[in-house]
Amino acid sequence: MEYSNQPTNRLIHESSPYLLQHAYNPVDWFAWGEEALQKAKNEDKPIIVSIGYSACHWCHVMEKESFEHKGIGQYMSEHFVCIKVDREERPDIDQIYMDAVHAMGLHGGWPLNVFLMPDTRPFYGGTYFPPKNWAQLIQQIAQAFHHNRQQLEESAEGFREALNESEIVKYGLEGKKDNLFSISGLEEMYASIEKKFDTELGGVGHAPKFPMPNIYLFLLRYYHLTNNQSTLQQINLTLEKMAKGGIYDQIGGGFARYSVDAEWFAPHFEKMLYDNGQLVSLYSEAYSLTKNQLYKDIVYETIAFVKRELTSEEYGFYSALDADSEGIEGKYYVWTEKEFDEVFDNDDDKIKAKKYFQISAEGNWEHGLNILHLYTSTEELGDGFGHEEVQSWKKKLFEARKSRIRPSLDDKILCSWNALMLKGICDAYATFGEKEFLELALRNAQFIHQKMTSEHRLFRNYKNGKASLAAYLEDYALVIEAYIALYQVSFEEKWLYQANHLTQYTIQHFYDPSEELFFYTDDSSERLIARKKEIFDNVISSSNSVMANNLYKLSLLLDNRAYRGFVDAMLAKINILLKKEVRYLANWACLYTYFLKPTVEVVISGNELEIFAQAIHNEYFPNKIVAGTKQKSNLPLLEMREARTDKTMIYVCMNKACLLPVSTVAEAWKQILQKD
Repeated sequence: MEYSNQPTNRLIHESSPYLLQHAYNPVDWFAWGEEALQKAKNEDKPIIVSIGYSACHWCHVMEKESFEHKGIGQYMSEHFVCIKVDREERPDIDQIYMDAVHAMGLHGGWPLNVFLMPDTRPFYGGTYFPPKNWAQLIQQIAQAFHHNRQQLEESAEGFREALNESEIVKYGLEGKKDNLFSISGLEEMYASIEKKFDTELGGVGHAPKFPMPNIYLFLLRYYHLTNNQSTLQQINLTLEKMAKGGIYDQIGGGFARYSVDAEWFAPHFEKMLYDNGQLVSLYSEAYSLTKNQLYKDIVYETIAFVKRELTSEEYGFYSALDADSEGIEGKYYVWTEKEFDEVFDNDDDKIKAKKYFQISAEGNWEHGLNILHLYTSTEELGDGFGHEEVQSWKKKLFEARKSRIRPSLDDKILCSWNALMLKGICDAYATFGEKEFLELALRNAQFIHQKMTSEHRLFRNYKNGKASLAAYLEDYALVIEAYIALYQVSFEEKWLYQANHLTQYTIQHFYDPSEELFFYTDDSSERLIARKKEIFDNVISSSNSVMANNLYKLSLLLDNRAYRGFVDAMLAKINILLKKEVRYLANWACLYTYFLKPTVEVVISGNELEIFAQAIHNEYFPNKIVAGTKQKSNLPLLEMREARTDKTMIYVCMNKACLLPVSTVAEAWKQILQKD
């Protein structure tokens, strides 16, 4: 739609790309804020809160069908106060009203459209509505608000009470604790998820399939403890299917958000920063175990994609690329056979490349189009070509695709998503030792510290030189996690100290001592109708599970027993749920594995710090922390371990006891593995 001569609504003054997409709608949209909420109270009107994000395909569809419709827009504006929310900027609002829709017995998703009383209590909602249904619904609700007000009031009050019920009470955890950690308990967890494995196509469950990196990070840790070969087989099956499927951009790098089918073939084509950051971590860790070249390619190509297409001049990472281009989902990524053939001058290359990428005249997707995917390895094709030849094809296809109209960019910068990518790049550096990765990580960390931090407080978002929204627990937890990872590869102590400062802030302003968990919002944040705690892991690990992992690592790196006390209390409470459904608590389960055998503390002192650290990092051993200095340090782990001039020394410690220092990595690994 051409907008140049269209009138605008007040969203034109917002910075969120999602809100700006709706600035030309014939709807009197407000952003969430005091102006809209006061208007609803003053005029005694119900509220429509419509929540989505810029890369959401069905959000675009509903906008085009309903919110761009003049008659619908006028009716909405006359009878409701209409509020648009970018769920990525305001996950606190999204979290509350998504829970409300679930409490109504409905499926959640985006767009999320919820009807509220003038005081923001919800009474009805849903996701995508076709235009005819939406037009009928808003008329029915407007009439019900005037003629059946008492019934709506009662419904809204019931949902308000449900939303304010503590998660601890809701899941029967009040007064209960389980401090027992055992291999048999771990086996119970594994059994609960093993029965959901798709052992033919990889993944957990059926279509649609999301990558869910935290599940496979748990399975890697389970394998490390048990040596269960079927677990490793399922991990490799899933990672290879994802890497070879259409969910992965075979020529440009990077993953789409999910696959609509069970085969990882047809994606919703949006590419989100948070997925790619976590998948870089997962594939890096999996490579350190398996040495699978495919996993290395995925890491390098995905980081190249992020650096090329999602990195600002200031080294902040943008949020997403849209699924659509020219108004058509996936158009940028798919090929006709003719388009594909035109890329290759050499007939032999053309034939082999078509076979490799599964290209056909009739197409493998809609309207004779092809999604590039490969379910076979180069060896299985049996044509005598290998890795370098495939890379040359990718380069030619990539250059040809550059002439197409690109999907739109969501150029807001989100704190927690930057932290996930930062952590991914740190993990990639730990595995591969690529100096460019460490340089990129340090630049991004400096961006977060300089542009999204004020003293020891974080901001959620950054755009056009300005950070404007207070951060949530998710932001603090994931930045702390990333800084801990960055310290362990760079050994710049400022990142560890900054992680500690942010941790102290979260304890002071987010922690609920009565339930021994963290609220999602700061105690100085806007008061919404409920203050929630995030417990369950989803496509991003829950903020409480990340904080628990952070506190555990910091308790070791900083010798802080108080932090360990927080961890013990948090995990003891969640432990009751873990054995029932680990699929939604996978990051908690990762922490559980660290309690089954002592965490190894590897301390390196001397001029060859980076070389020794790299040799420690790139072998698979997840239950460890690494600290080091070239000279001397005041960190508890490094006290009395001042570097010698002639030798770099490694100290292997666990359970507050250290073995004799050694001067080679081989000797250190011998000590680690003997104690494991």
